[in-house]
Amino acid sequence: MQELIQDGCTVYIFLDAKRNWIRKVKAGDSFHSNKGIISFDDIIGRPYGIKVTSHSGVIFQIHRPSLADTQISLGRNTQIIYPKDAGTILVETGIGAGSRVAESGTGSGALTYVLANAVGPTGHVYTYEIREDMYEAAKKNLERYASMDRVTMYRRDILEGINETELDAVILDLATPWEVVDIAHRALKPSHFIASCSPTIEQVMKTCKAMSESGKWGMIKTLEVFQREIMVRENKTRPTTWMVAHTCFLTFARSLAETSA
Repeated sequence: MQELIQDGCTVYIFLDAKRNWIRKVKAGDSFHSNKGIISFDDIIGRPYGIKVTSHSGVIFQIHRPSLADTQISLGRNTQIIYPKDAGTILVETGIGAGSRVAESGTGSGALTYVLANAVGPTGHVYTYEIREDMYEAAKKNLERYASMDRVTMYRRDILEGINETELDAVILDLATPWEVVDIAHRALKPSHFIASCSPTIEQVMKTCKAMSESGKWGMIKTLEVFQREIMVRENKTRPTTWMVAHTCFLTFARSLAETSA
């Protein structure tokens, strides 16, 4: 059964790799660009995946937005966690339906959105942001795109502590993650994950040192993810000249139980 575009839903309007938009459909309203106007009334009730022609004769594709589409489109008041890194975090930590996850900082809400989708209606995301401007911007983004019954937002410094306990994962995206490793350990279930995203290797070194010296973490590892698109064309297939290379270093570790056998 085909999924139809409804009044109030979100669509991904695609022209090419550099010109694409996420928009909320509203009856009686239109999408405007320098390539023409598309009336939303013309697409409501039609299936996703259609091609539509703007009033100036340019053909657009209308799709259901993926997680990556929406995440990249979120307003960037900070550097976002890219889809390639967000996907790695989900796989490495095992975050899925029913997971309870704490995150700091919220930033633009890009990773919060991905986490809220992953944990499903039976899980929950608790996100901490110290800066009021970022908190308010993220709140707007998340209220627009995320299921807010799965998200609790705090405008406070995670260094003051994590309210929750028995968590499945703690995700850190802040300047001094090494200051949070003991706080994260107290909030996690044994043998569950901390994931830290840092742009510089000096931050990684301090974080790994803090975890090693605490004796509370096992299986510490750091990795970096690269993404390169391939242009597939007859007799001239090759990698693109641009790629998503360094965005952050990802450090993972598992919490050790307080007592050993």
